[in-house]
Amino acid sequence: MAQLWGGRFTKETDQLVYNFNASISFDQKFYRQDIEGSIAHVCMLGKQGILTKEEMQAIVKTLDEIRSDVEEGRLAITDEYEDIHSFVEANLIDRLGDTGKKLHTGRSRNDQVALDMRLYTRLEVLYTDTLVKELLEELLKLMEEHTETIMPGFTHLQKAQPITLAHHLGAYFEMFKRDRSRLRDIYARMNVCPLGAGALAGTTYPLDRDYTAELMGFAGPTLNSMDSVSDRDYVIEFLSALSTIMMHLSRFCEEIIIWNSNEYQFVEIDDAYSTGSSIMPQKKNPDIAELVRGKTGRVYGALLSILTTMKGIPLAYNKDMQEDKELTFDAIDTVKGCLALFTGMISTMTFHADRMSESARHGFTNATDAADYLVNHGVPFRDAHGIVGRVVLYCLERGIAIDDMSLDELKSICPVFEEDIYDAISMESCVNRRLTIGAPGKEAMEQVIAIEKEYLAHDWQDEDGIVQGMAHGCEEM
Repeated sequence: MAQLWGGRFTKETDQLVYNFNASISFDQKFYRQDIEGSIAHVCMLGKQGILTKEEMQAIVKTLDEIRSDVEEGRLAITDEYEDIHSFVEANLIDRLGDTGKKLHTGRSRNDQVALDMRLYTRLEVLYTDTLVKELLEELLKLMEEHTETIMPGFTHLQKAQPITLAHHLGAYFEMFKRDRSRLRDIYARMNVCPLGAGALAGTTYPLDRDYTAELMGFAGPTLNSMDSVSDRDYVIEFLSALSTIMMHLSRFCEEIIIWNSNEYQFVEIDDAYSTGSSIMPQKKNPDIAELVRGKTGRVYGALLSILTTMKGIPLAYNKDMQEDKELTFDAIDTVKGCLALFTGMISTMTFHADRMSESARHGFTNATDAADYLVNHGVPFRDAHGIVGRVVLYCLERGIAIDDMSLDELKSICPVFEEDIYDAISMESCVNRRLTIGAPGKEAMEQVIAIEKEYLAHDWQDEDGIVQGMAHGCEEM
């Protein structure tokens, strides 16, 4: 058992206890972050004269070699080690002897794991944001193609008013824009460096925490050593943002599942994103959409788990916090997979524009416009509402749409109706007269699309000058 803390103990840890306590099975994901943090720490120790230049260079060179050996399969991370920190340090000592034992000067596993988790999460925030942006780019393409594809808008799953497919997709565009905004906020708040906080009370060594933070692309060091090692707010915030992304994906998937049904037939999902039935040869099931919808609960579970874990932990570090990793890793991987698959699914879907338009026409989605027509001809709105209600009832009894009624039939219900009613309640007129910003009219949608194009043209990751990994090396020191 490779451990870093044996001096205090007079006998070996029970194997079951060791296995229960060990984290190498999952925190090996951190090997790059652990080595990066160790290199930054050693560079700082060399700068401060705590290590000699030769010691610093030897440790940095060997850490780089360990990283290369792991990446190229020459060195395996095994459960011989308690955690990834033990693995890296033990292999360093095997190769460098006493010089390798100086790696841990001025730090604790507490600030080390806090750094590793922060580095890992920071990178995943950026990658998740990139996937959301790719989804937005696909949505914008579809919006541009469908500014004139009329469909029913719904409330309570009842057909309400005519809109366009571009407008409907635009609602999800706004949701995912907000998701990116949340990711940007999380990144800004979490981008401070806990290394140098020690176990909980800093260290007596003259560390330069600003330099360490700069090396790893952080905005600066954390300002309270106790909070540094016990803060998992950024994990909770990220899981909350991931849960919101999944909620948006799930809502979208629910609609696609409905639209894909035999009763709606608004869309057809590509064969590559569908499956069949083992017994019913006619079936083509929207399994990817259903799985994305189902996996939402999995991500919610990770968020609830870490909230529950953190709610009763006193300052500073406690072993409970080891539970922040497995579910977080799973949630991140789940969301990334769902985003990639969902983007592929919508990019290959076929939209049946004629079916959508007919559904809008036969759903009385122009009833509000018929009432507005009467109001514009002097009928009080409440009376107009009642008149159009009778018109709808008349159509329901005969299985027709409002614009299928003859002018005589309309006049028999209200003499105010004239020939121009048909233009007023055509689907195109109902949509395109709605020209205020944010409405489904073609002019309004084109204005919004231009705004969204401008938004996508400027990536916050570029604008914020984000640096990932070591900002610069220290070999020249």
